[in-house]
Amino acid sequence: MHRRGFLITTALTVLGLAGCASPNSARTGTSSSEPTAATPQNRRFAAPTGVVKAAVPHGTVYALPGKGRNLALTVDDGADAAVVAAYAKFCADTGMRITCFVNGVNRGWTDSRPVLAPMVESGQVFLANHTWSHPDLRALTSVQVSDQVTRNEKFLRSTYGVSGRPFLRPPFGYYNAALARQLSDLGYPAITMWLGSLSDASVIAPERVVFHAKQWFLPQHLVIGHANHPAVTHVYGQLVDIIRERNLRPVTLADVFDVTAQ
Repeated sequence: MHRRGFLITTALTVLGLAGCASPNSARTGTSSSEPTAATPQNRRFAAPTGVVKAAVPHGTVYALPGKGRNLALTVDDGADAAVVAAYAKFCADTGMRITCFVNGVNRGWTDSRPVLAPMVESGQVFLANHTWSHPDLRALTSVQVSDQVTRNEKFLRSTYGVSGRPFLRPPFGYYNAALARQLSDLGYPAITMWLGSLSDASVIAPERVVFHAKQWFLPQHLVIGHANHPAVTHVYGQLVDIIRERNLRPVTLADVFDVTAQ
């Protein structure tokens, strides 16, 4: 299934699925300037309460289950270690809850372990599988696919004590029916896509991140962002303002899906 299969209009295709960069896009870089200070401590988000968790779906996930005012921000890749560190600080300072789709090859996930690990343990940050090194899985053999998935799972277990299951986001959003079956057999029945994007897989201006956040930070939306370039690190306060002004509740995928039943 193509990543645009769920979307039914050209507008959503163009605006909502600006997710992982194409294989030919730049995927590395370092921040050349310091991120802005995080939101003050008195504006922290609280952990969600009273959530009735849905069963983990066996299929493709585009949005959060049920009705409500939840928002799931998911953060992919980690090509820039400084941006991973900035996301970790943002969560520590604000209580923001995020789901990270990790590529273990990127050193930021190891470098930021001291800050991230306590939040992973508490459930504030949920780590999911994005493969070891972000290849197009359709171009690999089944053995190579298994290696990409299991190697990354071993990294998550050894570094954070978690598996990443049951959520896997295929790089670039590319997969097909055969891959879906194999990923399910590997322990990842929920192929996780998105309904809205910060469009920051490649270099954009900070104000564009805010523009896309205003467009897609909506109730029950699952939004994709990336820890690849520094633009997002300069607008964390504005992202918090949008979430609060719209009375949204940040959640991880494990807050709304019953991952313990897997």
